[in-house]
Amino acid sequence: MPESGGGAGHAPIPLVCPDPALWEWAEHFAGKYGFSIHERPPSEADIVLLLTPERLQLQQLGPDAPGPVFVDFAGGRLDFRRRHGGGVSQPLARAVGLKGGERPLVLDATAGLGRDAFVLASLGCRITLLERQAAIAALLADGLERAAAVPELAGIVAQMTLRMGEGAALMQVVSEAEPPDTIYLDPMYPPRNKHALVKKEMQLLHRVVGQDLDAASLLEQALHSARKRVVVKRPRLAEPLSGPTPTFSIDSPNTRYDVYLRRT
Repeated sequence: MPESGGGAGHAPIPLVCPDPALWEWAEHFAGKYGFSIHERPPSEADIVLLLTPERLQLQQLGPDAPGPVFVDFAGGRLDFRRRHGGGVSQPLARAVGLKGGERPLVLDATAGLGRDAFVLASLGCRITLLERQAAIAALLADGLERAAAVPELAGIVAQMTLRMGEGAALMQVVSEAEPPDTIYLDPMYPPRNKHALVKKEMQLLHRVVGQDLDAASLLEQALHSARKRVVVKRPRLAEPLSGPTPTFSIDSPNTRYDVYLRRT
């Protein structure tokens, strides 16, 4: 379940709560992640976190703005992937080290919206998610809290712990407390999917998150912290991250998983 910790190092996005009945819920997120609460969007804001009765969502403002970004573990593509994604034979699971009854302890050091982490947790992995951008961490926390109330998903969410803070430093602290078998990295990169809705979602996330310019240093820290392997998710045709050569790679149609095995 989510827990807070550390700071994100980015200016907080305003939290808009137009419904007085949701004010206590808004104060929960504001206190935990450092947001200012507003009844309506501030005049200078073009991106806000909007709290609705259904969920917390990231919303760009303006007439041509794309749809909201939010975390939904109970439906849509993620639910289909959980049910029909191929189990331990899917590329993500093989890259992380799932086989037979073996379920590695995983540290997802670039959690984002938590989609891959949720799939791994649904396959039986215990996983810690690190996210350094406060708005993204809040979206993820909201999604986890709502999923925990769904009986079918409660056991999966119980396998997931969210921490917020800066990448390499928090990775080192968490790894020293409980060394993970696998550290998973999914650095932000320009969207390549041609589907318009997906592209707009990624464009909005890029505006909030920016580029992971420290991806190489995250890999370096991960290689010192993981017990067995580090996995880096990349576009299928992209170059590996700067640093050591991957031990091997696993391809899927649009994605490649570069696997770095620890030499013990």
